[in-house]
Amino acid sequence: MLNRIYRIMVGIALAIALLSFSPVPALAQTDPAELAKAVQEIEALDSLRSGLASTLEGRTEEPTLQTMQEVCKPVGMRAMQLSQENHWQVKQIANKYRNPAHALDNLHSKIALARFEQNPDLMGFWDRETVDGQAGTRYYRRINVEASCLACHGSKNSRPQFVKDNYPQDLAYDFHVGDLRGMYAVFIPDLQAALEQTSGE
Repeated sequence: MLNRIYRIMVGIALAIALLSFSPVPALAQTDPAELAKAVQEIEALDSLRSGLASTLEGRTEEPTLQTMQEVCKPVGMRAMQLSQENHWQVKQIANKYRNPAHALDNLHSKIALARFEQNPDLMGFWDRETVDGQAGTRYYRRINVEASCLACHGSKNSRPQFVKDNYPQDLAYDFHVGDLRGMYAVFIPDLQAALEQTSGE
């Protein structure tokens, strides 16, 4: 519980810092309250991911498809829920992905991942982008590998059998604790575009 409160407080502090130091013209079309909310929601999402993954610690049995349904699926479902509730696009993206839907999706995301790789202390930042023809602001937040992640993302040969069977094109292995696993990417359409989308529903 304290860890969750700490993560949320860090998220709020990060949102304030990002809003304080980001150039005003770059974010002028995006509601600052949405930006702060996005940071808080992603910190909560990462807390969910970390908490669920921690349930794998100390287990001696090999993870199964059922394990993935319990540990990984709720994070993806929550990301979809955040997208629908807020008219955002919330994704987990990586260079070494298991699900092809999580591949880097544009030049900006490639540059974002490179920034995280070059600066291990960088936790998150904003970028102005156009996604699917809409202008907006995208928040990138790093995902680091924790010890519990290695149950499914350790060495290639130690991957659970269900991963080998169901993901023949899997690239998400050979990680170590502290490695950059990937990023959360939250795209928030500019205010006018969001208003038009909402009024059309």
